[in-house]
Amino acid sequence: MEEKKQRAQRNRTLTVSPNEAPQLGVLVKTVGDLRENYEDDSVINGDLFECIDYVPDNYFDLIIIDPPYNLDKNFHGNKFASMNSTEYEDYLRSWFYKICDKLKDEGSLYMCSDWKSTSSIQRIIEERLTIINRITWQREKGRGAKNNWKNAMEDIWFAVKNPNKYYFDVNSVMMKRRVIAPYKVQGKPKDWEQTAEGNFRLTFPSNFWDDISIPFWSMPENTDHPTQKPEKLYAKLILASSKRGDRIFDPFLGSGTTAVVAKKLERHFLGIEINHEYCLWAVKRLINSLKDKTIQGYSDGVFWERNTLNEQKRNYKKQ
Repeated sequence: MEEKKQRAQRNRTLTVSPNEAPQLGVLVKTVGDLRENYEDDSVINGDLFECIDYVPDNYFDLIIIDPPYNLDKNFHGNKFASMNSTEYEDYLRSWFYKICDKLKDEGSLYMCSDWKSTSSIQRIIEERLTIINRITWQREKGRGAKNNWKNAMEDIWFAVKNPNKYYFDVNSVMMKRRVIAPYKVQGKPKDWEQTAEGNFRLTFPSNFWDDISIPFWSMPENTDHPTQKPEKLYAKLILASSKRGDRIFDPFLGSGTTAVVAKKLERHFLGIEINHEYCLWAVKRLINSLKDKTIQGYSDGVFWERNTLNEQKRNYKKQ
């Protein structure tokens, strides 16, 4: 648990010190705990293949999956090696079918992918579920590539068990966008409002999201996880496809984003993660969420475009 990086004073990346680790570790459950007694709102440190049979079937309203993409990636000691498409799809099948068994008949599932894995993931999902849509979000981070186009997009596949009956609340994920050319009727704003921060319009969300900020060093949600998903990204999925009190499952919890956002939005969760250090980050973030329920870019029941929520930016500077 030792700090491996020399960080700037203003760097707010969440870490766990050697003194904190034992106290946080008590809050992390094991495969044995899961085997003896399933409990909601648990972070399980274990191999998914050893855990999955002890997770109840037909139980979750929403499942969010951020699996290893078909890339060579080192998750702090847990290495994933890229394979050919056939091998990767066999790997996905080895756990995806059982994950689907955990979903309620009227439940929804979201599964993340990058450009390289997206076609394989689409095929595997369609073997068990009905795909409703594909969300593409702008993952604007990192330097450009010299020999290729910079990879700045990722997909999230939206699928359900029953395409005729599933929960979706579009009003909970409305976006607040700046009005560039305000249109008036008889001198009054039409479908937009004038505020001290500027002119804005509430709009229905599309399946292309360009308002997401990747966690970085000045954001308190940031960790050293190499593929951490933003809280704002998952807040949209959770608000649209679950209600307060619903149960959400993440079989690749990572640094805990699904659990933290579920907690902030008053849902129950179960997360499984093989890396013990990531589990410690997750439970520390959950503890922090008890005193800070804010989600960057989400305020007053709407999602704001990047760099338009001035009051929120001022609040971050004060913290």
